[in-house]
Amino acid sequence: MNREGEAGTWEREYAAKGRIWGGAAHNLPEIPRGERVLEIGCGNGKTSRTLTERGCEVVGIDLSRSALDLCRSEVPINAGGEILLADARSLPFEDRAFFAVFALHVIGHLPKEGRERAAQEASRVLRPGGTLYFTGFSREDFRIGNGSEIEPGTILRKNGIATHYFSEEEVSDLFDGLCPLGCTTRRWTLTVRGQAFPRAEIAAIFTKKS
Repeated sequence: MNREGEAGTWEREYAAKGRIWGGAAHNLPEIPRGERVLEIGCGNGKTSRTLTERGCEVVGIDLSRSALDLCRSEVPINAGGEILLADARSLPFEDRAFFAVFALHVIGHLPKEGRERAAQEASRVLRPGGTLYFTGFSREDFRIGNGSEIEPGTILRKNGIATHYFSEEEVSDLFDGLCPLGCTTRRWTLTVRGQAFPRAEIAAIFTKKS
C-alpha cells in the first residue's frame, strides 16, 4: 500500500469512528516541564493531552486530518506546541529538535521500508542526550493470526490497516543508531465471553549519545 492509501485508510477510520483511543494514557515517563517533545501518530490526542497537561511543549503529527481535528479539540496546546499533518517517514523538523520522541503503536503500521525510514527520522530529530520511547505489538500477541500476512510478521485486516508484530531483537535492530536503555515485552490477558486471549506488546527506550 502506498502512502496515500495508508493515509486514506486511517482517515476513514477516524472519520467513521471518531475518538478511537479513549481512556487515560498509561506508562508515560516523567518529562521535565517546558521540554519540547514529539509524538509521532498523535491520533485523537490521548497521549499528547497528558504530556501537555504535564507542562511539555508538545508537537503532534498524524496522517489523518480527521484525527488532527479531534486532537486539536482535545489538547490544550501550550506556547510553542503544534498539531501538524505530517508523515513519520519525512519529518518536517530540523535535526536534534526534540528532547523526547514518542512512537507509540505507530511505526508498526508501516511496511518494512517505512518502518526503517521512520526510525531513522525519529533518531534524526532527537536531541543528543534525549530519549525515544517506542511501543509495538509483539509476535506473542494472539491477533497476529487474524488477517492476511502481507510481509513476514505484518498482518493486513479487513479494515485495510496493516500491523507488524515485532520481536525484541527486531526493535533493537530498528533503532541501531541509538543506545538502548531497555526493551521488554509486556503481557496481559484479554477475556472475551469467558475465553482468554494473550495480548503482548514490546516497550523500548533508547537514548542518543551526546
